[in-house]
Amino acid sequence: QVQLVESGGGLVQPGGSLRLSCAASGFTVSGNVMKWYRQAPGKEREWVASISSGGVTRTYADSVKGRFTISRDSVKNILDLQMNSLKPEDTAAYFCAVVWRSKTYWGQGTQVTVSS
Repeated sequence: QVQLVESGGGLVQPGGSLRLSCAASGFTVSGNVMKWYRQAPGKEREWVASISSGGVTRTYADSVKGRFTISRDSVKNILDLQMNSLKPEDTAAYFCAVVWRSKTYWGQGTQVTVSS
């Protein structure tokens, strides 16, 4: 059974950092394209970052490029998102996702609030 569980969200001041994690089960993160999305109140869910199945190619939304880093730990089967230089506009619920056997799976999300 595929399961994704995010953690690491919280309240942080502008300019601060947070590291989100997504614990995966039922499949291996190293063999699949993994993605982070976010959804702010009243807005549609938007893609944030992806890491290829081989782990070499990492792509980012323009709004987070240079500030966020996506990575994975194949031993622990975890997907991470290091977020630096956070801005108020980064406030959102963050979700990890994977397409596994033609079906998209989502975690329950973790809330990130950037505010002074």
